[in-house]
Amino acid sequence: MEDLLERFKIKYKYLIEKGMRVKSVSEINSEKRTKVILVSRPMIFDNRELPTRYEGLRLKVIVHGRLPKEFNIRKPESDGTRVDFIWAPERFEKFVDRCSDEIMETLKKSDMSREEMLDAICFGNFKEHQQKIYRLVGLGRLPKYSEAK
Repeated sequence: MEDLLERFKIKYKYLIEKGMRVKSVSEINSEKRTKVILVSRPMIFDNRELPTRYEGLRLKVIVHGRLPKEFNIRKPESDGTRVDFIWAPERFEKFVDRCSDEIMETLKKSDMSREEMLDAICFGNFKEHQQKIYRLVGLGRLPKYSEAK
């Protein structure tokens, strides 16, 4: 697996230079023996550049570093009930609206539209993410959006 990680690091060196960190190959389902390549990236990162798979393994991507204030959430209730969902589409929209200049500067793309910025920082496709989350909220599997108090 070390060879696989080294090949991955060589192929995606340009993403490492943009802040991606390659962590490890990890098993996420011991019953099915499902392995993933675990990477992390800063909040402001163009996710459209990330591959979804490499040599048959899916990428599992997490965010490292401090999150912007739009992503502050209330802690779960004492009974474990979720009261906020950190990746709510509204949080991405508020962040892009507040920090568009910083996003364009960090990504070195001075002519990005709002939609392009949303796609870049929101897992690669904002509209797809938004539809998925609204469907899960409608099914009661995720809490409705609320600003952290």
